[in-house]
Amino acid sequence: MDSTSRHLAALHRRGLLRGATALAALACTQPVARAQVVAGGLFSLGVASGDPLPDGVVLWTRLASAPLQPGGGVAEPLVAVGWELAEDAGFRRVVQSGAAEARAEAGHSVHVEVSGLGAGRHYWYRFTVQGQRSAIGRTRTAPAAGSTQPARFVNAGCQMYEHGHFTAWRHIAAEELDFVFHYGDYIYEYAEVPPGERRWGREVRRHVGEETLTLADYRRRYAQYHADADLQAAHAAHPFIASFDDHEVQNNWAGDHSATLGLDPAFLLRRAAAFQAWWENMPVRRALLPRGPALVMHRRLGFGAVLDLHVLDTRQYRDPQPCNDGFRAPCEAVARPGAQMLGAAQERWLLDGVARSRAAWQVVGQQAMMLQRRRGSTLNMDAWDGYPAARARLLAGLAERRANAVVLTGDVHSAWAAELRLNPDDMASPAVATEFVGTSITSGGDGSDGGAESILRQNPHVRFFSNRRGYTLHQATPGRMTAVFRGVDFVSAPGAPLLDKARFVVEAGRAEVLAG
Repeated sequence: MDSTSRHLAALHRRGLLRGATALAALACTQPVARAQVVAGGLFSLGVASGDPLPDGVVLWTRLASAPLQPGGGVAEPLVAVGWELAEDAGFRRVVQSGAAEARAEAGHSVHVEVSGLGAGRHYWYRFTVQGQRSAIGRTRTAPAAGSTQPARFVNAGCQMYEHGHFTAWRHIAAEELDFVFHYGDYIYEYAEVPPGERRWGREVRRHVGEETLTLADYRRRYAQYHADADLQAAHAAHPFIASFDDHEVQNNWAGDHSATLGLDPAFLLRRAAAFQAWWENMPVRRALLPRGPALVMHRRLGFGAVLDLHVLDTRQYRDPQPCNDGFRAPCEAVARPGAQMLGAAQERWLLDGVARSRAAWQVVGQQAMMLQRRRGSTLNMDAWDGYPAARARLLAGLAERRANAVVLTGDVHSAWAAELRLNPDDMASPAVATEFVGTSITSGGDGSDGGAESILRQNPHVRFFSNRRGYTLHQATPGRMTAVFRGVDFVSAPGAPLLDKARFVVEAGRAEVLAG
């Protein structure tokens, strides 16, 4: 028995936790069709699961009786938490249960890594502490190796709280999915906009507090987002595979460089606080626990013989943006042959993993737009357009490995579908992968259906553009992958209906976006 197990056993003996038998006796007697969400008490921030494997998954919660107060309103440095996992929504068939610790040092978060489960199946879970019980969450393990079971998943992110309601998350909760890939910008670091002022969109709701700089700041900001009922519903319905982009730390940060301070030790302190809060608030494994300002986020998850998901980090190892960032006419620095977006080690890790994979599809989950996006004579220096040598190396590596590669992206608050060519300026150049860029959940506000004609004219490799909010629904089989852009026409008020904006298909062996 390790030290953690001995300590939890001691907690049991002191009566701070109930055993599995007592928890089972308190189980619900009424089955539910899917996850239920309740708010209040110590479980006001909901429950979540993530990083599914064929035999296991991570179960998460974070205790907070007063989410926006220091410490979340939890005074105890250590709170003992019981958990259960069942084969049914009524918890009549509990297959595993146990005890965990919610420590103040980890923001009173709980990350339970369950193993020994059946592959490709649903489970239900919940937590109990001090006589209170959490909402019921539903999760799903990954299919077994070799399974050809179709994989159904969502790509979503960019959820600026102030710009609108998280209606798209409510619609995602109603989908039948294997997982949700969250490409990043889970929170935004900006201070509350003073009444009567505007930042870069219409403020529908308000952040609480100043710009996030300290661990306490980031914890409070995550608590405000986690308290949203629509987001809680999505977390309780599906396992998430989480990554991060820039706003989890600071807008447009790059490597060790702050967008405002440049190379300054103070930024590394801020990044350490931001990474700690990200880990505390995401359903990820202990292996992703940051070490100061460093966090190894990139990882690979398999879904049978159908797809491998390679989750990338396009922020921590990149060079600073050339040409002073933003949309710029390319300066000399854009042509640097050694440009790094992923860093040499992560780039090698990705291509080696693709070479070893036996899955039909290589799905590259990342953050910055990989396709070339011309806006007149300018390109986006914060995207792969600012790092064309890195993009060329990656695409050449995928071509050499004959990968059926599909890139999932976010960041730009609009939806795109495009082919990725070895030479993005030459439509006769071979297309080696496809890219589907997910729009934002709320960032940018309501948006519109205009602007596509000019974008498509300037960028002939782009097949679709939409500036509405929403998400992308994908389904993969060994022979094809579909992408459906699902949108809502407004986020400035709750309750927007869900609309399918476009549907596309990619066939195995053909890096071509076809109308579906």
